[in-house]
Amino acid sequence: MTPLLVLLVLVILTILMTVKVVPQQTAYILERLGKFYGVLQPGINFIIPFFDRIAYKYTLKESAIDIPEQICITRDNVQVRMDGVIFIQVIDPKKAAYGIADYTFAVIQLAQTTMRSEIGKLDLDKTFEERMIINRAVVQSIDDAAIGWGVKVLRYEIKNITPPQSVLIAMEKQMQAERERRSVILQSDGEKQAAINVAEGQKQKAVLESEGVRLRQINEAEGEAAALRSVAEATAESIRLVAAAIQNEGGMEAVQLKVADNFVEQFGKLAKAGNTLILPANLADMGSMVASAMAIVKSSEPKK
Repeated sequence: MTPLLVLLVLVILTILMTVKVVPQQTAYILERLGKFYGVLQPGINFIIPFFDRIAYKYTLKESAIDIPEQICITRDNVQVRMDGVIFIQVIDPKKAAYGIADYTFAVIQLAQTTMRSEIGKLDLDKTFEERMIINRAVVQSIDDAAIGWGVKVLRYEIKNITPPQSVLIAMEKQMQAERERRSVILQSDGEKQAAINVAEGQKQKAVLESEGVRLRQINEAEGEAAALRSVAEATAESIRLVAAAIQNEGGMEAVQLKVADNFVEQFGKLAKAGNTLILPANLADMGSMVASAMAIVKSSEPKK
């Protein structure tokens, strides 16, 4: 190989070592002679070969880290298996490089210890209800510790909570008993409502029937009153007509004739009604009897 070719190869290698292309959302930590020099920004960057080196490379994108399953003990001394996932993001590459040896490992360990601590404060039943509280506690705890790590914890989510098999069986029995209790309550409420509806229907029926009887009695009373008024008005009208007729010429003679006629008619009916007949002493004096009746009629006339 000729010296010229060797020189050309060295120049090309030097250029390649001098130019560094940093991708978007990526941070390169540059050290010069073993000391931190700076953070290379995305795009083309130039370094000094043999003096500068890329010590660390970090992605600035959000990362999801799986938290391995572990055994936690609740406040009521029940062992449960729990795992989760945590989302973090590097916001300060320099602190992430020199603030901690391995921030990923530290985040996982802190998430596990915080989760065990929070589960120990809750009963088993509450662990299923207080997931959001546990998630916020883990995020807050790691955020406070990760200030010097250059890492931001975005959120934490519990994936699974697995109690022992015996606890699962007991919980299933408890849920079955609760469902049966709700079923009995619903059935009794239905029967109660049905009885109330029947009683209400009977009450309304009795009210309607009594209302119907009352209206019928009112109608009958009003009908009888109207009939009595009609009879009374007719009687009064007939009496007025008779009185007016008596005042006319020949009216008194007509009354005498009518009285005698009625007397004879009623006496005849009396004779047919039975075998025994009591006769008045002055039966032969028909005229005197009619005169006595007419005297009564005249005495009842209103005085003018």
